Amino acid sequence: MDYEKNINCERHVKIANDVVGKIAAIAALEVEGVSAMGNNITTEIMGKVGMKNLMKNVKVEILSGKVNVELAITVDYGMNIPGLSQNVQTRVKQAIENMTSLEVGDVNVRIAGINLVKED
Repeated sequence: MDYEKNINCERHVKIANDVVGKIAAIAALEVEGVSAMGNNITTEIMGKVGMKNLMKNVKVEILSGKVNVELAITVDYGMNIPGLSQNVQTRVKQAIENMTSLEVGDVNVRIAGINLVKED
């Protein structure tokens, strides 16, 4: 489903569902402590396997005029998961609202895995 936003009386902008999902995924990956979407797609290999695989870990829907997002992420070992999840929710909401002017309702975060970071 595409989301339609009225800019003024003469123009409409349609934003594809996948676009909103990609914004959410990229925003989540920008948060310190998030090492991957889901449990296997890291930012380093994202370019090789493509955004389609990244999108398997993001669900976007619109209910009552608000965009709702569900994300599955992998976090680095040792991170405070509740705090990290809150940072992801805030970052994703801000990114979607700033880039699309759509109103965001819920951003639900599921921890799908943990990354054991090796110290050098």
